[in-house]
Amino acid sequence: MTGPLPDPFADQPDWAPLPPRPIEVVPATGRVELRGRRVLVGLPGLGWRGDLRADERVVQGSRTYVPVIPEHEWYRAESEQVEVFAPLVPVERVWVETVGDRSGAAVPPREPGIRLVSLDAPAHRAPTPVFEADAVAGRRVVHVVGPTEHRDLRAVTETYSGAEGDICVRVTSELEWYRWAWRGQAPTTLEVPVHLLWVE
Repeated sequence: MTGPLPDPFADQPDWAPLPPRPIEVVPATGRVELRGRRVLVGLPGLGWRGDLRADERVVQGSRTYVPVIPEHEWYRAESEQVEVFAPLVPVERVWVETVGDRSGAAVPPREPGIRLVSLDAPAHRAPTPVFEADAVAGRRVVHVVGPTEHRDLRAVTETYSGAEGDICVRVTSELEWYRWAWRGQAPTTLEVPVHLLWVE
Protein backbone atom coordinates (compact mmCIF):
# COMPACT_ATOMS: atom_id res chain seq x y z
CA MET A 1 0.00 0.00 0.00
CA THR A 2 1.63 3.22 -1.12
CA GLY A 3 -1.11 5.86 -0.56
CA PRO A 4 -2.11 7.46 2.76
CA LEU A 5 -4.69 5.67 4.87
CA PRO A 6 -8.18 7.20 4.78
CA ASP A 7 -9.23 9.20 7.83
CA PRO A 8 -12.22 7.38 9.41
CA PHE A 9 -13.30 10.59 11.17
CA ALA A 10 -13.09 12.90 8.14
CA ASP A 11 -16.88 13.27 7.74
CA GLN A 12 -17.68 13.41 11.45
CA PRO A 13 -18.30 16.69 13.28
CA ASP A 14 -15.82 17.81 15.92
CA TRP A 15 -16.48 16.81 19.52
CA ALA A 16 -16.98 20.44 20.46
CA PRO A 17 -20.44 21.96 19.98
CA LEU A 18 -21.00 24.71 17.46
CA PRO A 19 -20.61 28.19 18.92
CA PRO A 20 -23.80 30.11 19.70
CA ARG A 21 -25.09 32.63 17.23
CA PRO A 22 -23.23 35.91 17.68
CA ILE A 23 -24.70 39.12 19.06
CA GLU A 24 -25.15 41.82 16.42
CA VAL A 25 -25.70 45.45 17.38
CA VAL A 26 -28.19 47.39 15.24
CA PRO A 27 -29.52 50.98 15.46
CA ALA A 28 -32.81 51.40 17.33
CA THR A 29 -33.96 53.70 14.52
CA GLY A 30 -34.68 50.58 12.43
CA ARG A 31 -37.75 48.39 12.59
CA VAL A 32 -36.75 46.36 15.62
CA GLU A 33 -38.94 45.62 18.62
CA LEU A 34 -37.50 47.19 21.76
CA ARG A 35 -39.48 46.08 24.81
CA GLY A 36 -37.19 44.11 27.12
CA ARG A 37 -34.28 44.06 24.66
CA ARG A 38 -30.68 44.66 25.70
CA VAL A 39 -29.47 48.01 24.44
CA LEU A 40 -26.37 50.17 24.38
CA VAL A 41 -26.51 53.96 24.54
CA GLY A 42 -23.91 56.52 23.61
CA LEU A 43 -22.50 58.73 20.93
CA PRO A 44 -20.25 57.86 18.00
CA GLY A 45 -16.72 58.95 18.79
CA LEU A 46 -17.43 59.18 22.53
CA GLY A 47 -18.30 55.73 23.86
CA TRP A 48 -21.03 53.26 24.78
CA ARG A 49 -22.74 52.03 27.92
CA GLY A 50 -24.32 48.58 28.19
CA ASP A 51 -26.16 46.38 30.72
CA LEU A 52 -29.34 48.28 29.88
CA ARG A 53 -32.84 47.21 28.78
CA ALA A 54 -35.32 49.19 26.70
CA ASP A 55 -39.06 49.75 26.68
CA GLU A 56 -41.15 50.72 23.64
CA ARG A 57 -40.44 54.01 21.84
CA VAL A 58 -42.10 57.20 23.04
CA VAL A 59 -42.88 60.10 20.69
CA GLN A 60 -42.89 63.61 22.17
CA GLY A 61 -43.51 66.39 19.69
CA SER A 62 -41.46 65.50 16.65
CA ARG A 63 -38.78 63.51 18.53
CA THR A 64 -38.66 59.78 19.26
CA TYR A 65 -37.18 58.55 22.54
CA VAL A 66 -36.45 55.17 24.08
CA PRO A 67 -37.05 54.58 27.81
CA VAL A 68 -33.82 52.93 29.01
CA ILE A 69 -33.52 51.08 32.31
CA PRO A 70 -30.44 49.56 34.01
CA GLU A 71 -30.75 45.81 33.58
CA HIS A 72 -31.04 45.02 37.29
CA GLU A 73 -33.91 47.53 37.62
CA TRP A 74 -35.67 46.07 34.57
CA TYR A 75 -35.60 42.58 36.12
CA ARG A 76 -36.86 43.95 39.45
CA ALA A 77 -39.70 45.84 37.74
CA GLU A 78 -40.76 42.78 35.72
CA SER A 79 -40.44 40.33 38.63
CA GLU A 80 -42.00 42.43 41.38
CA GLN A 81 -44.35 44.50 39.19
CA VAL A 82 -43.03 47.83 40.49
CA GLU A 83 -42.50 51.14 38.72
CA VAL A 84 -38.92 52.18 38.05
CA PHE A 85 -37.45 55.38 36.67
CA ALA A 86 -36.54 55.15 32.97
CA PRO A 87 -34.77 58.14 31.42
CA LEU A 88 -35.76 58.91 27.83
CA VAL A 89 -32.84 58.65 25.43
CA PRO A 90 -33.08 59.98 21.84
CA VAL A 91 -33.60 56.98 19.55
CA GLU A 92 -30.56 57.83 17.42
CA ARG A 93 -28.34 57.28 20.50
CA VAL A 94 -29.68 53.77 21.17
CA TRP A 95 -28.40 50.51 19.66
CA VAL A 96 -30.09 47.13 20.13
CA GLU A 97 -28.41 43.77 20.72
CA THR A 98 -29.92 41.14 18.43
CA VAL A 99 -29.00 37.50 17.95
CA GLY A 100 -27.35 37.14 14.55
CA ASP A 101 -27.29 34.23 12.13
CA ARG A 102 -25.00 31.26 12.51
CA SER A 103 -22.54 31.58 9.66
CA GLY A 104 -21.78 27.86 9.49
CA ALA A 105 -18.10 28.67 9.75
CA ALA A 106 -16.20 28.14 12.94
CA VAL A 107 -15.40 31.10 15.15
CA PRO A 108 -12.18 32.64 13.89
CA PRO A 109 -9.31 32.34 16.35
CA ARG A 110 -8.76 35.35 18.55
CA GLU A 111 -5.80 37.39 17.50
CA PRO A 112 -3.36 38.17 20.30
CA GLY A 113 -2.75 41.83 21.05
CA ILE A 114 -4.86 44.93 20.68
CA ARG A 115 -8.20 44.71 18.85
CA LEU A 116 -9.03 47.95 17.05
CA VAL A 117 -12.67 48.91 16.41
CA SER A 118 -14.49 51.79 14.77
CA LEU A 119 -16.00 54.43 17.07
CA ASP A 120 -18.90 54.98 14.63
CA ALA A 121 -21.03 52.26 16.24
CA PRO A 122 -20.76 49.97 19.26
CA ALA A 123 -18.70 46.83 18.68
CA HIS A 124 -19.35 43.37 20.08
CA ARG A 125 -16.95 40.46 20.36
CA ALA A 126 -17.66 37.05 18.90
CA PRO A 127 -18.67 34.38 21.45
CA THR A 128 -15.64 33.11 23.36
CA PRO A 129 -15.39 29.55 24.71
CA VAL A 130 -15.32 29.70 28.52
CA PHE A 131 -12.17 27.56 28.60
CA GLU A 132 -10.39 30.39 26.72
CA ALA A 133 -11.67 33.19 28.99
CA ASP A 134 -9.46 34.44 31.80
CA ALA A 135 -12.38 35.07 34.19
CA VAL A 136 -16.09 34.21 33.96
CA ALA A 137 -17.81 34.90 37.30
CA GLY A 138 -20.56 37.47 36.74
CA ARG A 139 -20.28 37.38 32.94
CA ARG A 140 -23.11 36.68 30.51
CA VAL A 141 -22.81 33.12 29.19
CA VAL A 142 -24.61 30.93 26.67
CA HIS A 143 -25.15 27.22 27.40
CA VAL A 144 -25.13 25.30 24.11
CA VAL A 145 -26.77 21.86 24.05
CA GLY A 146 -26.85 20.48 20.51
CA PRO A 147 -28.73 23.03 18.40
CA THR A 148 -30.32 24.69 21.47
CA GLU A 149 -28.89 27.89 22.98
CA HIS A 150 -29.80 28.80 26.55
CA ARG A 151 -29.24 32.56 26.91
CA ASP A 152 -29.83 35.14 29.67
CA LEU A 153 -27.52 33.26 32.02
CA ARG A 154 -24.75 34.49 34.32
CA ALA A 155 -21.73 32.57 35.56
CA VAL A 156 -21.77 32.37 39.36
CA THR A 157 -18.36 30.73 39.80
CA GLU A 158 -15.01 30.55 38.09
CA THR A 159 -13.97 27.20 36.58
CA TYR A 160 -13.52 24.32 39.02
CA SER A 161 -13.21 20.52 38.99
CA GLY A 162 -16.68 18.97 39.27
CA ALA A 163 -17.68 15.78 41.08
CA GLU A 164 -17.39 13.72 37.86
CA GLY A 165 -13.93 15.13 37.08
CA ASP A 166 -15.19 17.59 34.43
CA ILE A 167 -14.06 21.20 34.50
CA CYS A 168 -17.27 23.11 35.23
CA VAL A 169 -18.84 26.49 35.96
CA ARG A 170 -22.02 27.08 37.95
CA VAL A 171 -24.57 29.28 36.16
CA THR A 172 -27.91 30.83 37.04
CA SER A 173 -30.63 32.74 35.21
CA GLU A 174 -30.17 36.49 35.02
CA LEU A 175 -33.40 36.99 37.00
CA GLU A 176 -31.96 34.96 39.90
CA TRP A 177 -28.58 36.69 39.47
CA TYR A 178 -30.15 40.12 39.99
CA ARG A 179 -32.62 38.88 42.64
CA TRP A 180 -29.52 37.79 44.58
CA ALA A 181 -28.48 41.48 44.64
CA TRP A 182 -31.79 43.09 45.61
CA ARG A 183 -33.06 40.41 48.04
CA GLY A 184 -29.87 38.67 49.14
CA GLN A 185 -31.54 35.38 48.16
CA ALA A 186 -28.93 32.88 46.94
CA PRO A 187 -29.66 31.74 43.37
CA THR A 188 -30.43 28.24 42.18
CA THR A 189 -27.45 27.18 40.08
CA LEU A 190 -26.66 24.56 37.47
CA GLU A 191 -23.26 22.91 37.03
CA VAL A 192 -22.26 23.04 33.36
CA PRO A 193 -19.11 21.56 31.78
CA VAL A 194 -16.99 24.34 30.26
CA HIS A 195 -17.02 22.85 26.74
CA LEU A 196 -20.77 23.64 26.62
CA LEU A 197 -20.41 27.30 27.73
CA TRP A 198 -19.53 30.44 25.81
CA VAL A 199 -19.00 33.98 27.07
CA GLU A 200 -21.49 36.19 25.21
